[in-house]
Amino acid sequence: MNSNWKKKVILFLTTQNISLFGSALVQYAIMWHITLETKSGIAMTISILCGFLPNLVLSPFAGVWADRYNRKKLIIFSDSFIAVSTLIVAVVFLLGYEAFWMFYAVMVLRAIGSAAQSPAIGAILPQMVPEDKLTRVNAVNGSLQSFINLISPMVSGALLTFAEIEIIFFIDVATAAIAVFILLFFLNIPAHAKASVKQTVGYFSDMKAGYQYVKGHDYLKRFFIYAAFFMFFAAPAAFLTPLQVTRSFGDDVWRLTAIEIVFSGGMMLGGLLMASWAGFKNKYHTMVLSNIIIGAATFALGIVLNFWVYLFFMAVIGLALPMFNTPSMVILQQKVEGDFLGRVFGVMSMLSSAMMPLGMLIFGPLADFLPIENLLIWTGILITILSFIMWKDKILLEAGKPVIAES
Repeated sequence: MNSNWKKKVILFLTTQNISLFGSALVQYAIMWHITLETKSGIAMTISILCGFLPNLVLSPFAGVWADRYNRKKLIIFSDSFIAVSTLIVAVVFLLGYEAFWMFYAVMVLRAIGSAAQSPAIGAILPQMVPEDKLTRVNAVNGSLQSFINLISPMVSGALLTFAEIEIIFFIDVATAAIAVFILLFFLNIPAHAKASVKQTVGYFSDMKAGYQYVKGHDYLKRFFIYAAFFMFFAAPAAFLTPLQVTRSFGDDVWRLTAIEIVFSGGMMLGGLLMASWAGFKNKYHTMVLSNIIIGAATFALGIVLNFWVYLFFMAVIGLALPMFNTPSMVILQQKVEGDFLGRVFGVMSMLSSAMMPLGMLIFGPLADFLPIENLLIWTGILITILSFIMWKDKILLEAGKPVIAES
């Protein structure tokens, strides 16, 4: 591993978080616009599908791209596509054409770019980071992203009070351009081995080999099954809480801003906790504890009557998420062979793109007929039950054991 790996990692994470800042501004602006204008669970479901379906369709291909081609170039291309697409929509809005369906179109275009780059980002870090430092680097990156998500709703809300939404689109274009510029001219990341040689295997053969790799490793199969159920049950807490707050506590923008701030603040603290603590010796124990906390807090969101108590449990969920995300990411980065990392992360991206929208297809329409509180109570119970089932899985417990001692 190159001795100047820290400088490379700092520069890479800087580019990603600059780009994330602009993306988060747009994400919150669109989400709040749809929530406040419609107050509809079906409208929220449509927006979620627009953001996730492109990931579902493209993730298998994106995983192969990340293993066959230069990952840095793939990230640059994806960021550029997102920036150009957002710029076009912003110009159309500026010219006076601002139909409601355009908000859905923005989400689809941005999701296409995000789907193409997600496996590459997950797979490129092990090229730069020593294996025994992956937990802390992933945790620090999670904290940085959470800090961006902490300040972006405040900035987005402030901008929306005195500017049109297309101004936020232009800011996103600028941040993406800065990130691409730094990646192009200041960061040298050599292509991984497979991308450096002429491909002798067909494209779809590569894709098939990736699925066979997952199928041939029991810990990957079981991890993806549990992750799929968790994502499905987490859909109401992830997507319906803004609608719940609007209906139960009031449709003030500051309330929607507050839940995003406390959630992101919790995630930032959780990331810092993981960076300093690194979790239990067995990474899987940390993941199970995270799920138990999330299940209990989701249940609590369905029964609390005071908004400030509600915010506390939102923060608890945010705090617990890095305790799942960080060790699960590290387990994959450490145990999966480098030439298969892109495809494995592609499968993970495909799962998240399938299960959460599937959950919203069921829970979203139900939210127009049943109290969202009821949905949170039952999914909280199911997440907790799932956590105790996971606790007994010997194959995953074995996979969670440390590869080498972490410092």
